[in-house]
Amino acid sequence: MYDVIVVGGSFAGMSAAMQLARARQNVLVIDAGTPRNRFADEAHGFLGQDGRAPAAIMRDVRCQLLRYPTVEVMSGEAVGTRALGAGFAVELSGGGEHRARRLILATGVSDQLPAIPGMYERWGETVLHCPYCHGYEVRDLPLGVVAAHPMSAHQAMLIPDWGPTTYFTQGLFEPDTAEIDAFAARGITIERTPVVELAGDAPALDGVRLADGRFVRVAAVFTAPRTDPATPLATMLGCVHEDGPTGPYVKVDQWGATSVAGVWAAGDTATPMHNATLASAAGVLAGIGAHQASVRAKAG
Repeated sequence: MYDVIVVGGSFAGMSAAMQLARARQNVLVIDAGTPRNRFADEAHGFLGQDGRAPAAIMRDVRCQLLRYPTVEVMSGEAVGTRALGAGFAVELSGGGEHRARRLILATGVSDQLPAIPGMYERWGETVLHCPYCHGYEVRDLPLGVVAAHPMSAHQAMLIPDWGPTTYFTQGLFEPDTAEIDAFAARGITIERTPVVELAGDAPALDGVRLADGRFVRVAAVFTAPRTDPATPLATMLGCVHEDGPTGPYVKVDQWGATSVAGVWAAGDTATPMHNATLASAAGVLAGIGAHQASVRAKAG
């Protein structure tokens, strides 16, 4: 039986595993190999790694982690989990299971983009969600915000610092009076006719087609996809969830502990604020939290 199983091998999961490795815990990382950032060619804003491919960063991390003799990293998909008397069992898609005294869920989220033709084939390239992650790469170009939830107006307020901005309400998310005044001060154009298609040779974007046939030239659009847990593991264990602006996330304390004793969660699955640096920091806290719980258990 392992001390800890970490499910998820991206920024949060590997950061948690690193802390546990350095605490000489026996750790298994189960990595399905489908991180949320797999659609992006480069990671940005992550200290010391700006401009590198996320996959390259994770290859380096895996090599560094495996220098510690108490760590194993397994490629595979965790499809089930259950509590045992002395811990937890994690079931794999290919059959078999592994057991640990504690679990860290760093399983991330899946993105459900607005149902507009041309969105998915541009995701991570010219259809973006985080201006801090990708805004600099489309600076000084005509940009759009395709509204997808009530906080889309807040997102639109940010974008003019990277380029001239059009806010597409989609006929659903009209800015209020104060927001209209703020848009005017920021030079944001409001377009109320819905976007029905993204045009151009994907992943490049020439512009968007509106429901009335007009064409608006933009080089990239920002939107806020609906987010859902990438796996049902936290639900299987009975972890409490909270509702965020784009979807549910696992409720955790300041150390990443969930409502279920012995289970921690970190990264995008456990916060409404999605960012690689924040995910890594949350993984550090969860790893330390899981180790300190072990210390307390041994101390009686």
